[in-house]
Amino acid sequence: MEFYADLHIHSRFSRATSRDLTLSNLWKWAQLKGIQVIATGDFLHPGWLSEIKQQLEPAETGFFKLKQDFISKNIILPSACRSEVRFILSVEVANIYKKDGKVRKIHNVIFVPTISAAEKIQKKLDAIGNIRADGRPILGLDSHDLLEIVVESDPLSFLVPAHIWTPWFSVLGSKGGFDSIEECFGDLTKYIFALETGLSSDPAMNWRLSQLDRYVLISNSDAHSVSKLGREATIFDTELSYPAMRKALEDPKDKGLIGTVEFFPEEGKYHYDGHRQCKVRLSPKETLRLKGRCPVCGKPVTVGVMNRVEELADREEGEKSSRWRPYYSFIPLIEIIAECRGIKSVNSQGVQLLYNNMLAKLGSEFYILRRAPLKEIEKLAGDMIAEGIRRMREGKVCIAPGYDGEYGTIRLFAENERPLAGGQQILF
Repeated sequence: MEFYADLHIHSRFSRATSRDLTLSNLWKWAQLKGIQVIATGDFLHPGWLSEIKQQLEPAETGFFKLKQDFISKNIILPSACRSEVRFILSVEVANIYKKDGKVRKIHNVIFVPTISAAEKIQKKLDAIGNIRADGRPILGLDSHDLLEIVVESDPLSFLVPAHIWTPWFSVLGSKGGFDSIEECFGDLTKYIFALETGLSSDPAMNWRLSQLDRYVLISNSDAHSVSKLGREATIFDTELSYPAMRKALEDPKDKGLIGTVEFFPEEGKYHYDGHRQCKVRLSPKETLRLKGRCPVCGKPVTVGVMNRVEELADREEGEKSSRWRPYYSFIPLIEIIAECRGIKSVNSQGVQLLYNNMLAKLGSEFYILRRAPLKEIEKLAGDMIAEGIRRMREGKVCIAPGYDGEYGTIRLFAENERPLAGGQQILF
């Protein structure tokens, strides 16, 4: 069966996350978004693991489902969005350590098929560092050694380097990373078979490195609130089970991973180079011309993903990896509605009402963005929104790239096409 999976999220036990990140809310919002398999996140945190054990029960092999007793009667779900939701045990770990004379800051996502495997890892890492202060613990542990602990926990446990290009916290990042996956994981590299693209890169950027051909690429939201679920996701066509999903990632002959849902990478907050304090955004060529210095204050700029990819690339744009999969660049439906209505806030009552009405009448957000007939969208939501979704599907967008921690701004319509405040449409 074809299904969407969001395999990297956080719970309310992680820092800078929303209090609404509960298992019942994740269950609800997964259905609204169109996600069938969702990560639990944060299983190393004792408080969150306790809730996982209390509220989830085994489903298909390696997957879990929310117990009926914990499905709130107050949760209202449109029938058009209702589907089965499965959870997979996961956690992100921040590894900060010194190697080869440089401080490394690497984020890794761990997946395990059983509570027993989660508890084994939890016990070992509890003896190494503080796993109670943050759902995404910061440990002074080499990524290689973390991978060893993961592999020993269960034959099906695995590790995926997270958002691999983020400057400050990733395996290939410009600030704390390495120049190859092998430099990071050494003799255990054979156990790495998937990499996470992150919001500031897409598969095409990663295909420019032949060294990454052996890995399959996945995408996930890294959500810190329920509304951010599914801003990136991975599309599978396998039986609904942990072993089948893992095999689709590991086995190059397995075609069960059929694609990914992506941010437009320019919208990611580390796509371009720049200096946020001085509001300076730079392309890689501009950074080179300025010798890496901010033209306002003279300090070094944060080198973004596009620049870093260019530094390590050995292929021209347009070439593909041997393990390439198609991908679909989406803009969240709520943002499309807000732009088409000429409203700045996605939280406005009018935007929320139309969003909920579209989900109730058409189906989940992923269905609307990828597959719903434009005529049906136009009939329900108007020609402006239908046109916006058509442009998004065709990649016809205008973006001011993100830089140094600032998200990029994305637009579907030029100034002279945009609606007036209050929703009066002037495109047609």
